[in-house]
Amino acid sequence: METLNQTYFRNNIKSCLDLVNDNDDTIYITRPKNRAVAVISTKKLEKYEYLELFAKTKEGTTDHAVARDKLIELGVLNDNDPVIDKDNWTEFWQQFKR
Repeated sequence: METLNQTYFRNNIKSCLDLVNDNDDTIYITRPKNRAVAVISTKKLEKYEYLELFAKTKEGTTDHAVARDKLIELGVLNDNDPVIDKDNWTEFWQQFKR
């Protein structure tokens, strides 16, 4: 994580953007009147977007499940789903019976 002023960022934009892309780093840019901004990689942005979707959606909905699966794929959440094999197949499906 780097904090830079606007002038430095403007004068060194290529190296700053390379740092963001190559190291998956975040750069905070200070600006006048407390209007700071952050530059993040699209990879990190994708994680934040799925985290936001996961937090905003109700558990049990398709959107929540999609966000959870994507966060597992991105390595943000652990995959704690049980492994189902022939020994516990029937027991697993019993939980869904009414």
